[in-house]
Amino acid sequence: MPGLRLQLIYLFVLAIPIACIAWTVTHEEVCREPREYFIKQSREGRYWYRRKFFYLLTCEYCFSHYVTALLLWITRFKLLYDGWRGYLIAFFALVWVANQYMSVYNRLRLDIKSEKLEGEIKEEVAASVRENNRTK
Repeated sequence: MPGLRLQLIYLFVLAIPIACIAWTVTHEEVCREPREYFIKQSREGRYWYRRKFFYLLTCEYCFSHYVTALLLWITRFKLLYDGWRGYLIAFFALVWVANQYMSVYNRLRLDIKSEKLEGEIKEEVAASVRENNRTK
């Protein structure tokens, strides 16, 4: 089993593709059509278990658990302990780190969008002032 420092590096690196996949599937345009179907099924499904299943595919936090399980199966990454305990700790640690990454990414996107909107508003105000000055 690798040393703790290497395990922590793996933890923070492996969380990147988890966050990327979970965010892409649950938020980005490339997966819009299936996501819209999943959302509809999660709201209008006839049975509660069907609604819950489809909801799990639309929530980035929930979906990151599935992606993490797949990545752990592929990489066999364990954290702190050998055996099932190492997988269990790695599973929840990876989900947590990946969701921290997604939170930071979401915050950055919001900041960028708000700066863009502020710029557009300033441009509109400046254009309005120029128009008013021309009409006087």
